[in-house]
Amino acid sequence: MSPIPPRDFLKSLFFEAVNAADPLTCIIAHLPEKPKGRTVVIGAGKGAAQMARALESVWDGPLEGVVVTRYGYGCETRNIEIIEAAHPVPDAAGLAAGRRLMQAIGELGEDDLVIALICGGGSALLPSPPPGLTLEDEIALNEMLLASGAPISAMNVVRKHLSTIKGGRLAAMTRAMVASLIVSDIPGDNPAHVASGPTVADGSTRHDALDIVRQYGLKLPQAATDHLNSPAADAPRPDDPVFARHTHHIIASAGVSLEAAARLARANGIEAAILSDSMEGEARDVASVHAAIAREIGTRDRPFAKPVVLLSGGETTVTIKAKGGRGGRNGEFALAAAIALDGHAVHLLAADTDGIDGSEDNAGAFADGASVRRLRAAGLDPRRLLDGNDSYTGFAAIGDLFETGPTGTNVNDFRAILITR
Repeated sequence: MSPIPPRDFLKSLFFEAVNAADPLTCIIAHLPEKPKGRTVVIGAGKGAAQMARALESVWDGPLEGVVVTRYGYGCETRNIEIIEAAHPVPDAAGLAAGRRLMQAIGELGEDDLVIALICGGGSALLPSPPPGLTLEDEIALNEMLLASGAPISAMNVVRKHLSTIKGGRLAAMTRAMVASLIVSDIPGDNPAHVASGPTVADGSTRHDALDIVRQYGLKLPQAATDHLNSPAADAPRPDDPVFARHTHHIIASAGVSLEAAARLARANGIEAAILSDSMEGEARDVASVHAAIAREIGTRDRPFAKPVVLLSGGETTVTIKAKGGRGGRNGEFALAAAIALDGHAVHLLAADTDGIDGSEDNAGAFADGASVRRLRAAGLDPRRLLDGNDSYTGFAAIGDLFETGPTGTNVNDFRAILITR
């Protein structure tokens, strides 16, 4: 057993995973060739500012551009302008930022190069409603999608067919070569789904978007429904000649980060098992599965012998069933797992690798076999907290929030469950 205290051990695994997705390390390995003409940088996402700073530090030649990131996630850059906007619900600053990105590349020619720095969060940071819809309509759409319980891939199919910038449309606006460097926060690492693919087209259609709207019972504004039912919602196809000279690379992903965490665990004498880097589903349901495996290990040493740390990534969802609750999907996972593992010899950490779980100020939360007892001692009912989507309140009351601040990258959820002897 590692001599490191369990929570310190879990924290070390989290930061090892984050470091494996460091923008500087990842960008160096995927630099495009310098063009004859200008190099213009555009970007969007919660780690876009750090990606821009990293690119500036290694690019040998002039460059300029603009990227948009979440409020509080900016950093110092020399030549690339950083704009901050709202996430997860769009605002006017994001609308203006989208226009700035379009302007930055619209007049470029065939000898120029666009480097697109794309990572998770870009969907909300680049609102750009089509004619007939307003920013308020896009805000309502995002709130509806976030509360629906739909997987991120489904959300992004809807978003990219109700936008003038997503679904490859941004890249289609320029005659320049476009090289997209993408930090994936999407289960399966489909580059067209990260940030709803502003520079990468995919094969989904407006009819797919309408199917998702029906499946999840989304009550769209009438203008949005009308748009999806018209050819104007069609996004460019991947085989469109406009994309012929474009390239894209996934430069960091959950899989690489989880492997790094597993190596560190083993170096500390703890076996590590990666369950999956692309888990989806309701956070509490995913927690139930993890807890069942942890209990099996704890009582029967199968399918792995203890001590062992279970690692997983991906992006769970939370279907909001109560108003006024606070907390994101990782807090919900941790609370559901704590209830299912009450009294067992386990310690766990569930956190978002970008440093923010949902809309609160924490990355996630710690839990263990005594969390339920501590919550009750604080006068809180764990089951009521879970039913109210109120994990933040519970973990804040017992000092078990995990707070990191912005990490500068985003490869989505990180979950680690340590089962001890």
